[in-house]
Amino acid sequence: MKKIISKNPANKYDILGEINVSTTQEIKEKVNLANKIKNHWKELDINKKIELLKPIYLEFIKRKRELSKLISKEIGKTAYESFREVEISLNQFEWYLNNVKSSIKDEITYEDDDSIHKIVYEPFGSVVVISPWNFPFGIAINGIIPNLLVGNVVLFKIAEECPLLGKFIETIFNNHSLPKSVFLVIFGGKVEGKILLKEKIDLICFTGSTKVGEEIYKIASNKFIKAILELGGSSPGIICDSADVSFAVKTIFKSRFYNSGQICDCVKRAIVHESIFNEFVLEMKNMLASKKQGNPLEQNIDFGSLVSNKQLKLLESQVNDAIKKKAKIIIGGKKNKKLNGAFYEPTLLTNINKSMKVWKEEVFGPVLPIVSFKTEDEAIKLANDTQFGLGCKIISKNINEAKRIASKIQAGTVEINGGVRWQYLNPFGGYKKSGMGRSYGIIGFREICQIKVISINK
Repeated sequence: MKKIISKNPANKYDILGEINVSTTQEIKEKVNLANKIKNHWKELDINKKIELLKPIYLEFIKRKRELSKLISKEIGKTAYESFREVEISLNQFEWYLNNVKSSIKDEITYEDDDSIHKIVYEPFGSVVVISPWNFPFGIAINGIIPNLLVGNVVLFKIAEECPLLGKFIETIFNNHSLPKSVFLVIFGGKVEGKILLKEKIDLICFTGSTKVGEEIYKIASNKFIKAILELGGSSPGIICDSADVSFAVKTIFKSRFYNSGQICDCVKRAIVHESIFNEFVLEMKNMLASKKQGNPLEQNIDFGSLVSNKQLKLLESQVNDAIKKKAKIIIGGKKNKKLNGAFYEPTLLTNINKSMKVWKEEVFGPVLPIVSFKTEDEAIKLANDTQFGLGCKIISKNINEAKRIASKIQAGTVEINGGVRWQYLNPFGGYKKSGMGRSYGIIGFREICQIKVISINK
């Protein structure tokens, strides 16, 4: 039987375990089971759904240290970052339990003496949820829990880089009284994903690369079903001339280099006013030089590894392309040979031009290209010079300037002066090739529902 081998990217690629890949027959059977129970789950009272999911939430709470350690081992994320991912995701799980009823309750749109009209939110049915490896627990929870709460049944596939985490999640769901076949897990890679998507399903929720998202969109189009896609990004960070440089460096550092730069919407291009450019570059260089890279399970480690040797090779090719095209390395620029695993040194690049892969492509790793600008219009043009449109950060002491720039940025979220958008009520998604549809919050609940209008003559 075909296996997925889980390896530790931060420790000599040691084998952590293996999971059987789902066969075509198993996938077909699980889809059939999901479709058989979807009407039962739809009709079950929402209070009962909450009651059935709460013990699962509580078990995750009890086992969060075990869970976060597994994430660090499979993904290479630091212990702090893994634990934060688990904590934030479980807080979000709790928010979903507490807010689903108010988010999808019936809405009266019109009423007079003769009639009443209302909007009703109903489930689609069987939903495929596919989550990536960079936030393997958080994005999984965000896909699974809202769908189950609104009445969809879930066929879940986690990234092949973290199969043991997928098995952990499956085990906890199966430890409780959730009706059989309401939540089913598929294990495998791209091949198994395509087999699953071509079966009889009603909705797709995918988070991952733009390339794969485009393929999934074509499948959804041929099936004439809805797809909610949260895809890649190359988010700009605009630092205006009035910005406090130390504050700007700390803000951009936290965004770009968290999780070793493996975040879809983190700042991947710094666009700095020419008057503070050299100061910004020097302070960022000193910041990176003060940080420690190493075993993610050790104390006081700032940078873990990348997720895999495959990701390391891709990052090396992108940086080497920039170097060949005359980019200047300020710090880093190569694999960390002192460490045995998928470690790449935190890197700053200047002398960037638009032909470079680090400017045109999504760069998933601890690499920050920095360019300068003279005018506000130039900064906006540089920021929007991308096929992506997921996020943007703007740092300026002139709030009117910041708001003016924000209004012209082609992105789903804009943060000004470190304002953090991750509030549970806020929807998340992107413009252009960063995807379609929105997740999180009330809008996220409604995206995974059919919207029906019922008009009644009294």
